[in-house]
Amino acid sequence: MSKQEILDNLRDAIIKQNINGTVEATKAALAAGISAVEAIDDGLAMGMKIVGDKFEAAEIYLPQIMMSAKAMNAAMEILTPELAKEKAGEGVGMAITFVQEGDIHDIGHRLVSTMLGANGFKIVDLGVDVSNETIIEEVKKNKGGKILLVGSALMTTSMMSQKDTIEMLKEEGLRDSVKVMFGGAPVTKQWITDIQADATAENAAEAARVALGLMK
Repeated sequence: MSKQEILDNLRDAIIKQNINGTVEATKAALAAGISAVEAIDDGLAMGMKIVGDKFEAAEIYLPQIMMSAKAMNAAMEILTPELAKEKAGEGVGMAITFVQEGDIHDIGHRLVSTMLGANGFKIVDLGVDVSNETIIEEVKKNKGGKILLVGSALMTTSMMSQKDTIEMLKEEGLRDSVKVMFGGAPVTKQWITDIQADATAENAAEAARVALGLMK
């Protein structure tokens, strides 16, 4: 089986919500010499991107997307020890990840956090429904280091909180000490420009690449 076929199997197992199949495909990828980062980036993440697109298009619903997330988690149990060995991009910086206040949709958030960790970021995951006060407090605790804020919002209402995040960073004199990425279905490049954030990305794999670029 070719490398691409193995990666395609990973992708397809996620799309089909096949937990056992994802575990088998993950083990097969490692046995074939595919790195953990590549298995995530070019296999699992591709599957989750397709699942996310189908969910947004109302082709699948929450139970299906949750099963795909469980399959992803099963794969990550196998890959996480390998990521520690690979130490890809070690010392990149700290990524403070969160879902904006008023929003509890965390599948994309968890995937992005995983991808950033796979690319060498130290992850501080604040979870879902996170207030801007909590975000600012975390930035203050880690001031002086290389910090990337990564916020997610799936709803237009929670997306508005991203603007408040930027404004509060400015008020506290912290804006220049951090890079800020926002993502989520309603987030556009124009929105990022309007609120004076630094970047967005369409999926978790792209988020990792953009994040690494921001920290250079």
